[in-house]
Amino acid sequence: MTHEYQITGMTCSSCEAKVKSALFSVANITNVEVSKETNSAVISMDKHVSLSELQKALTEKDSKYKITVKTHNEIADQTKSWLETYKPVLLIFGFITVVTLLIQWRTSSFNSMIWMRHFMAGFFLVFSFFKLLNLKGFAESYVMYDVIARKVPVWAYIYAFVELGLGIAFLIDFNPMITNLITFVVMSVSIIGVLQSVLNKKRIQCACLGAVFNLPMSTITIIEDALMIAMSAYMLLQLL
Repeated sequence: MTHEYQITGMTCSSCEAKVKSALFSVANITNVEVSKETNSAVISMDKHVSLSELQKALTEKDSKYKITVKTHNEIADQTKSWLETYKPVLLIFGFITVVTLLIQWRTSSFNSMIWMRHFMAGFFLVFSFFKLLNLKGFAESYVMYDVIARKVPVWAYIYAFVELGLGIAFLIDFNPMITNLITFVVMSVSIIGVLQSVLNKKRIQCACLGAVFNLPMSTITIIEDALMIAMSAYMLLQLL
């Protein structure tokens, strides 16, 4: 995609070169054309780059440079980019939700405990599948942010099989108390590293779908883990 922006603060050819260099350094930018005469920049990118990222790159060069949208709808493009980026995760959650709801629809009444058990089984089985497709790639990404894997790298390899085991346990309804307790503990520890990475705005790959999809760490990763924590906690309370 290609967008045109308005840029202020350029006063000479040197400024033009600085702006072009700064914008070109941003990830996913493929081409930049800057004009001091029209105070504009035409930027081509593999996927949408937010205005704030472009401004940050310019500010690092010189705070006098300001960039604004000239023609396109920034909010619409950001939404479209977000949906394209997280399409795999959204589709997986959608499929699991629909399938588990259809299972409940075939019964005489909706049972929240059974639905959550089936949902969690689907979640762990599908996500562990993607991790196991490239176990080494997943492990290399996971050690970048997980609090345990950073200190004990072998945990990154074990974690994929823990998820697989939890998926099977939920599917066959193996000792619900133990299964939910392990889920609560494992996911609570896992979310710590995710929270640290997102709050510190680290640009690292999320390992939730292994190395198959290049998904950035974001709030959606927090939601995934938090959902499993909340469901396991709820089921534990119902079992007490």
